[in-house]
Amino acid sequence: MATTTEKSPAAIPEGGFDGAGHDKEANITDHNQAGLESDDGKAVDVDAQAGVQNMQAIVSILDVFGRPQGYFLSLSLLTLGLVMMAGCNGVETYAAAQVFYWVGYNGLDYSLTIFIADTSALKNRALMLAYITGYMTTAFLNGPGFRWGYGVFCIATPAVTLPLLGLFMHYYYKAKRLGLLPERGGNRTWYQSTYHYAREFDAVGLLLITAGIALFLLPFNIYSYQAEQWKAPIVICFFIFGGLLIIAFAVWEKFLAPVKFLPYHLLTDRTVLGSSILAGSVFISFYCWDAYFTSFLQVVNGLSVVEQTWVSSIYTTGSCLWSIPVGFYIRRFGRFKWLCLFFGVGFTILGVGLMLRFRTIDTEIGYIVMCQIFIAFAGGTIVICEQTAVMAAVDHQFIAVVIAIQSMFSSIGGGIGLSIAAAIWQGVFPKELANRLPEEAQANLTMIYGSLPTQLSYPWGSETRIAIQESYAEAQKMMLIAGTASLAIAIVSVIVWKDYDVRERKQVKGRVI
Repeated sequence: MATTTEKSPAAIPEGGFDGAGHDKEANITDHNQAGLESDDGKAVDVDAQAGVQNMQAIVSILDVFGRPQGYFLSLSLLTLGLVMMAGCNGVETYAAAQVFYWVGYNGLDYSLTIFIADTSALKNRALMLAYITGYMTTAFLNGPGFRWGYGVFCIATPAVTLPLLGLFMHYYYKAKRLGLLPERGGNRTWYQSTYHYAREFDAVGLLLITAGIALFLLPFNIYSYQAEQWKAPIVICFFIFGGLLIIAFAVWEKFLAPVKFLPYHLLTDRTVLGSSILAGSVFISFYCWDAYFTSFLQVVNGLSVVEQTWVSSIYTTGSCLWSIPVGFYIRRFGRFKWLCLFFGVGFTILGVGLMLRFRTIDTEIGYIVMCQIFIAFAGGTIVICEQTAVMAAVDHQFIAVVIAIQSMFSSIGGGIGLSIAAAIWQGVFPKELANRLPEEAQANLTMIYGSLPTQLSYPWGSETRIAIQESYAEAQKMMLIAGTASLAIAIVSVIVWKDYDVRERKQVKGRVI
């Protein structure tokens, strides 16, 4: 998708990683996670939260230092995360690598979106946003291993992205020579500089929202490890203090922050708020059912790594390709609200709802492919429309801010979706296994629950394999119900948009696309 970011849960039971990974990385990530050991068995969901918590810093870097500096920092963090994943030997290093990777990934994605917004006319922006592997994966897993799967991209990512950095720097220094960039204070003391950047980056607000979201989402991942589960004091405390910190962040931003990250006059615009809520609700839905989807395809449908890669890649490939004709449509006809509501949200509900029917072990894979195509085309429509909506609603000077707000809502939605999926997985799957596994397999319940290779090791058609498949199907059913229900929010969030015609709105001057 053009500017959305897909993240992966890493819920880690006592036996190690649960084997569910990022749907687009899953081919490598599933086997990487399955091979790492967890010392404490705690759940990790750092990557989704990192997306929320870094947006304020990325926005500030782009605004305070410039586009090239923010782009380079994001590229460096992404590459560092890949290097750490290639060399990790434990869950702690992997979790840290995920933070660096997703902070860099989201920052790079955000930088490219702002670059497109700066260099294109509004009516063409949807089309420009639309343009931005299975055998290879198998070769890595069966040959050099998952480390080289990451290692190749440690080299390829900078090689592909550095030319654009050169273009950024060229025009940055050109603007500097022409006197188009404001002068920065060069005579500040160390203390004055620290205070200045802490103020510009809204350090207090960033700390409040970071801690608040982390504490609020953490109980969804750890409750199953507590004897009293949801009634455990630590779970209740995390919910309370997380909620209080989020409220404190809202109060700080409204009344106290000298530099506000969330301009309230923008959030009161129904199109800005509606498109941001749409982004969040779609991400909640997507990660509710997608979190364990790649493992589901291998265990329940019996697909190989290559085959499940083809199926799980339908969303990425289909949404990106479909967004191109959507961009042409918006350029030609100018309007996008009803396209987003009836086709985008409508087909998402249809696709996710049908997955409920086709999650059973006797379903032909073709039906699941059909659902994925519906969801992919709908996703490509939603992303282009929601970004066009938020940019059409504000003047050009606020585009960077509203894109960041929308990205923050997406990341929060992703974190909530992953947390819901982890809570359902930990609450449903082991209980279903305990009820369904034959007597001779009960001793291996913990290993079966915590290891994808162990799940796949049981022969197709055996009593144990069928029990595992039925347990997966039951857990997936609950995730799909949650994902479908969350899309009710998406319907309302699109209805409140203003029906803009982008052909009538002019935002940028000079030479644009």
